[in-house]
Amino acid sequence: MTEGNRWEPDPRAMAALASVDALGPGPGASGATAGAAPEPDIRRYRSIWISDVHLGTRGCQADLLLDFLHHTDAERLYLVGDIIDAWAMRKSWYWPERHNEVIRLILRKARNGTRVVYIPGNHDEFFREYVHLNLGGVTLLEDTVHVTRDGRRLLVIHGDAYDGVVTYAKWLAHLGDRAYHVALRMNTLFNTARRKLGYPYWSLSAFLKHKVKNAVGFITNFETALLAEARERGLDGVVCGHIHHAELREAEGLLYANDGDWVESCTALVETEAGELELLRWAEERGVAFPGLAG
Repeated sequence: MTEGNRWEPDPRAMAALASVDALGPGPGASGATAGAAPEPDIRRYRSIWISDVHLGTRGCQADLLLDFLHHTDAERLYLVGDIIDAWAMRKSWYWPERHNEVIRLILRKARNGTRVVYIPGNHDEFFREYVHLNLGGVTLLEDTVHVTRDGRRLLVIHGDAYDGVVTYAKWLAHLGDRAYHVALRMNTLFNTARRKLGYPYWSLSAFLKHKVKNAVGFITNFETALLAEARERGLDGVVCGHIHHAELREAEGLLYANDGDWVESCTALVETEAGELELLRWAEERGVAFPGLAG
């Protein structure tokens, strides 16, 4: 369980991860690699950032993420924390085959030439015990600096260290995490009824997060703190995750980029070969108006 504030990995989670790469390529595996000519339907990028996948939970949109990974390729793939949700797996075990396939496909990309960097978050913080190691071609780092094609230097970090609730009241963070998953399940029931009535998807969690005054203030403080850290390090901006709110904008003379999540928004940050940064909203691109919860 825990020792002080340090989380130990769930043995079942570690056993599952250790066995994934031995399972073979799996059905429907993409043959695209960083070193090979892209297939016609493969989008080629210089860099890709994803975070907050929450493998090990029913809210993880693994099918959409697999679709994204099969149709994109990059020289660098940054996994910016909370890829695996150890918090959830300690409470109840959930690890379907498609979650194996996500890990398998990332490891295959690493073997085939993509530089994969894993920056742990608060939900997968047990990986912080292994920073600076290379596991299966994936380099684990506490944070890193990415240099864009046009020379901008960006801090890449999950961001939980700049969330006072996670840092100083972890019990409250766990309570909030449970409330978030309850909201997602309420979303599912509510939007099932809305679809039958011909209404579009409406997100309760997004409403609570972005309309409630205190939540808006929290997001603003989070962004301000990360921009201050980037400025303190003499950098040009920051790429982060953690708050499940995708955004790309200039602020205080710096670049603020949040790559979002793969629970509701299904977003990724990408850098084109020309060095331009873009947010991809994959569910919207694929015409999935309501991802829902995985079954």
